[in-house]
Formats: sequence, structure tokens, C-alpha cells
Amino acid sequence: MNFKKLYFYPILTICALCLLAPNRLSAQEKIPQKEIPIVAWFGIPEEEATVERFEELKAAGFTINLRGCSNADQMEKALDAAQKVGVKLIVACPELQSDPENTVKRFMKHPATIGYLLRDEPLASDFPGLSEWAKRIQSVDKEHFCYLNLFPNGPKEHLDALGVKSYREYVSRFEAEVPVQFLSFDHYPITYNGMKEEWYENLEEFSDEAKKAGKDFWAFAMSTQHWKYPHPTLATLRLQMFSDLAYGAQGLQYFTYWTPVNSEGFDYQFGPIGLDGKRTVAYDLVRQVNQEIKALSGVFVGAKVLWVRHTGPKIPRGTIRFDKLPEPVRVLETEGTGAVISLLENDGKQFLAIVNRDYEAPMRLIFSANAKVKRILKDGTIVPANAYTPVMTVDPGDIVIYMWE
Repeated sequence: MNFKKLYFYPILTICALCLLAPNRLSAQEKIPQKEIPIVAWFGIPEEEATVERFEELKAAGFTINLRGCSNADQMEKALDAAQKVGVKLIVACPELQSDPENTVKRFMKHPATIGYLLRDEPLASDFPGLSEWAKRIQSVDKEHFCYLNLFPNGPKEHLDALGVKSYREYVSRFEAEVPVQFLSFDHYPITYNGMKEEWYENLEEFSDEAKKAGKDFWAFAMSTQHWKYPHPTLATLRLQMFSDLAYGAQGLQYFTYWTPVNSEGFDYQFGPIGLDGKRTVAYDLVRQVNQEIKALSGVFVGAKVLWVRHTGPKIPRGTIRFDKLPEPVRVLETEGTGAVISLLENDGKQFLAIVNRDYEAPMRLIFSANAKVKRILKDGTIVPANAYTPVMTVDPGDIVIYMWE
């Protein structure tokens, strides 16, 4: 008996299998990735606007830095540094308001310019002045956007302060009066006392007003502990961003990237970059969520939201209860607090996104569908949905996505 031969053949077989295995893994189909704007609000300050800092920001998954500069010269230096690593900036400096035409002419052809910041959270009485300002900018540059971010919804006292009778009036008046390319609003739903009951109502109304206007909308997640908002967790960041995407957001924003100096009693702490300029644990949390968003971007970027529904013993205020299964789905049940259920259409496919609405506890999901339904894993890999058992656990704030032709 040739013992060398007996010993050698199994080794050849094992080696062949090892060589084939990576090819099988790499051959797995993935959802295509698309570019989604991710904004670092209160981003890198002018005194830290170096190539190294922008590389760090980009490594965390951000594509846009938003931070005002003290003058146009400092703005240009920041643009030059950002350009070297492929990060875009929203131009913000005093000259943009005092001399908008010449300032826009100075920056409009810079490769790192993506838009112009007018202001944050305007009142209704501010709309006429902002409209005139935006028109002056657009008379010179129609290619880059004018950025304005709107207030969230709130009680009657809040609406009175805004100068409107309803939140929809606030958004629709702004859209009609101020010529911007997309709409943006902030709402930070997670407080020390739990989730704000008006948050999903805000998403319902804002997304609907954006749809009526035929415009995209951008939304936020809170990433810095301050005032009544606790330090973010992986679950709270996921819940905010995945809910924004489920409602159709086409741009995502974090408040903040760099920790602001404490003012007005807000007591800012533990932003992704701390006051000392070093990373905090929030940096790694934001980076992980942004990696997941990038992997799933092909589902959401350019998608049309067909409908959004909610499950659970009590659904959020202003939302609609889930009561009808999409055609290829046989069973969809959730236990616990409940879920956001969003049906989207993109590139000739339909996607069903299910977000665990609980940021503290996992959710039990029971799902069954016909053989044509696929599941998209968190890294973008596409697999048959029936490869998994019908009963699964969804982590707090996390998302599960299904797809069919």
C-alpha cells in the first residue's frame, strides 16, 4: 500500500476546497451601494481643519462637514483640506450673508463645495428674508444647494412661537416661499424620560409634505449628550437613522460631530469628537451605524415609499396601523413594543423594511413568504428569505429587510 499516496490525496482535496470556498463567498450577490449624504453637523472647526482631521471624519462614514468659519479665507483653507480626502463642505461664513454674490462666485467652482448654509430653524417670519437671500445665491449658482433646516413639531405654544397654526402650515409655507432643493428638519426623540410620542407623527407629516412638494427630505439622529438627551447608544442611533430611511429620507445628519462648548445650560458631552479633540465611544458607534447604512444604501437611495405602517399594542400618535400583508408575504407578526413597517420601491424591486421600535429590548419577529422573497443582510448580501427560520429576534432599534422583484 502506498501510504504517501493515501496521505497526499486528502491534502489536495482539502486545499482545493479551501481555494474554492472564498470564491463561493465572494460570488454571493449584494445589493448595489449608492451615494447617500451623511452630514457631520457642528463638524470640524476651522482651527482643526487639516487633511488628517478630514480623513478621520471620512473614516467614520461622513460625506459632508458642516461648520461655520470666521471668514471666507478660513473657509477656503477648510475647502482645500477637505478636497484632498474627498469630503464636501457646506459653505458657511459671514461674507455669504454680507456679500452673497461675490462669495458664491469665489466658492462655486471649488471641488469641495456642495452647498451654502443660510440658517438653522427659522421662524415663519424669517421666510421672506431667507427667500431673498436664497434667490441672490441662486442668481449666481444654480448647481449647489441652499441649506436650511426646519424646527420639529411640538405643542401649541411651540407653533405659536413659529408663527403658524399647524406644523404642516409651517413646512408647506416654507416650501412655497423659500426656493430650496430639498427639505430638512431635526427631531431628537430619545430623552431621559423615554421616547417622545410626537416623533413618528413628525416623520409622517414632514415626509408627506416633502412628497407633495416633489422634493427629497433630510433628517437627523442625536449623537451628543446634552440637555434632556442621554448619551447615544448603538440602538438609539440605529432606531433614529433606520426610521428616517424607512420614511424616505435621502440625506442623514448627526447632531453633533464635534462636541460644542457648553452654553445656554445644554451641558454638551461625549460627541464623537470630544472637547479635547479626541475620539469618544460615540465616534465608534456612529462609524458602525454609517457602515451599515452604506451597505444598505442601494435599498433606500432613490426609493419611493409606497406606505409606512406600525405594529404593536399601541402605535405612535399620528401613524397608521399595519393591517394588510404585501402580496408575497404570508405571515408578518411582531411581539413587544412593535415595529415600523415600510414598503419601498426602487430599481424595479420592492423592499419591505421592518424596524424594531424599541431601543431597549429585542423584538420577536415571525416572518414567512413565498420562495421569490429574498432577505438583505446587514452587509448588503442577498440570500433566500426561506433559508432562515420563520421566528427570529431583532435587536433593539435594528432593521430587517426583505426584497422581491
